[in-house]
Amino acid sequence: MNEVLQFLTENPTFYLATVDGDLPKVRPFGFVMDFEGKLCFCTSNQKDVYKQMKANSNVEICTASKTGQWLRLKGNAVFNTSKQSQQAALDAAPFLKNMYSVDDSIFEIFYIDHAQATISDMTGASKTIQF
Repeated sequence: MNEVLQFLTENPTFYLATVDGDLPKVRPFGFVMDFEGKLCFCTSNQKDVYKQMKANSNVEICTASKTGQWLRLKGNAVFNTSKQSQQAALDAAPFLKNMYSVDDSIFEIFYIDHAQATISDMTGASKTIQF
């Protein structure tokens, strides 16, 4: 998991795909943290992305590095919102305080369960990490 966290941290704009009915929906994300050994992200429960993940937990994240590698991470979104996870997110990324606060009724934390990440490059090299 640490290699995936490092890749996402070094390439801070990544794209999260959800399922909306039978169509994919993709949007940029920019926050990730390790919380209690889980790769965690955040969103608002007022957004369509939250509703889509609640209806169908299958997600995939993709990003590319400046060196020509890319990462694809798939699994199931599991919501793990607590005062502790919210505070950890605010501590890890103070810019989130402009949007959220602990116990504000909209701030949600989720992690990827049954995660499978693949890091590949243009040479055809590929590495799979499961966590």
